[in-house]
Amino acid sequence: MARLLLLLIPLFSAFVLAATITEPEGYSTTVKAPYQEHKPKKLTHIHFYFHDIVSGDNPTAVPVARGPTTNSSATGFGTVSVVDDLLTVGPDITSQEVGRPQGMYTSTDKKQVGLLMTFNLVFTKGKFAGSTVSLYGWNSATLKVKEMPIIGGTGAFRLARGYAQAKTFVFNATSGDAVVEYNVYIWH
Repeated sequence: MARLLLLLIPLFSAFVLAATITEPEGYSTTVKAPYQEHKPKKLTHIHFYFHDIVSGDNPTAVPVARGPTTNSSATGFGTVSVVDDLLTVGPDITSQEVGRPQGMYTSTDKKQVGLLMTFNLVFTKGKFAGSTVSLYGWNSATLKVKEMPIIGGTGAFRLARGYAQAKTFVFNATSGDAVVEYNVYIWH
């Protein structure tokens, strides 16, 4: 009898799983074009410089967590940094501010310097003031141009999609501070 039960349990489990998979109505609904007014109508290109300051008395990016092996890792694997940097029109930090990238980056690669970037690009000046763009993607230090997806936004960029291309403009190996040139292409 016990053997029969051991044989029937996997069959019963497979039957229940198959029944569950074939009944999608309980958790999802698909409708055609629910947001007619938000169909992407235009492509906006925004160019700015991202100032990442990790040194000094007033850093704009600070590590908040480290893994148990981070200190022995050549890539800083496991470091999580929270960021409230500055976006400017030009590469100089005194250039006109256009926004603030707020979010975090995490060292997620054991073999090379590679970061998971999770940011809201919060626009503070100009015609997009008050709007945001959400960027989420992988940033490898080994690439000359890093490409990351735009996965959404608010305000003028509600339901946005697109991509950002980042290129290191200046990196100070002593301080760790960097200026990164961004070209962001947004369908909205």
